[in-house]
Amino acid sequence: MDLKSHPCFSTQCQPTSGRIHLPVAPRCNIFCRFCARGISKSLDLPGVTQKIVSPDEALSVMDLAISLCPEIRVAGVAGPGDPLAGPESLDTLELIKSHYPQIIACLSTNGLNLEASMERLLLAGVGTLTVTVNAIDPLILAKINRGVLVNNNFIGGTSGQEILIEAQERGIKLAHKNSMIIKINSVLIPGINDKHIPTIARIAKEWGADILNIIPLIPAYELSHIKAPTKEEYASVAEKALKYLKVKMNCRRCRADACGIPGVSDYAKDIYGALGHEETFSHG
Repeated sequence: MDLKSHPCFSTQCQPTSGRIHLPVAPRCNIFCRFCARGISKSLDLPGVTQKIVSPDEALSVMDLAISLCPEIRVAGVAGPGDPLAGPESLDTLELIKSHYPQIIACLSTNGLNLEASMERLLLAGVGTLTVTVNAIDPLILAKINRGVLVNNNFIGGTSGQEILIEAQERGIKLAHKNSMIIKINSVLIPGINDKHIPTIARIAKEWGADILNIIPLIPAYELSHIKAPTKEEYASVAEKALKYLKVKMNCRRCRADACGIPGVSDYAKDIYGALGHEETFSHG
């Protein structure tokens, strides 16, 4: 696969390839302390969408998106919840594969249900996978994530973090075994995991990851008191992480309903304006 045609994975700016994020994942199974996901037409944040659509609606969205932006090469699911917390994302990607077999299928997840979802991911043709790994030390991760939801049971503290980290390791190793190209997303949080991210890069490389995407914190909710990292802090962490993995440093922190060529065009408002939207916003 030529990653230059995949703007979410390319480490170089490619102003000729587009992508669409299909907002079909309504639920999440972990509780990040900085999480800001919900429904809004105006907030420009990851995890935000104008509308949550069903798998069948997503196919109509895809049809319209291709007509507006023929340069689209990638269809992915990145929210607003976790794409593997329910069946909607895999149902959607299977539909996309049947109608648009030339499109690269992509998915972004926290990894909690990655191992259990692998068979369907492969059937849906997912070849590029993003896993958010904010720490591989339970004590550090507990400062970032309140806990996980397993079989509808909330598990907090370091016990919950250990479950998540172990699930990420198993899932990433299995994805690597199945020849997926794996990108790790790590949110850079000054004073919490800034010194830890190079360790994430080293361990993730051992698990089978290919690329690291370091995402500066957008201060919000329980972490609203922490300042976003400076350019110098970001560069220092990226330089250390580069010893282990390629680092993507052109991420635009796209919304869960983004559509178009990153930094060049965005057709989300055209698409969801035609479908109608709900103006609400929630956290959690």
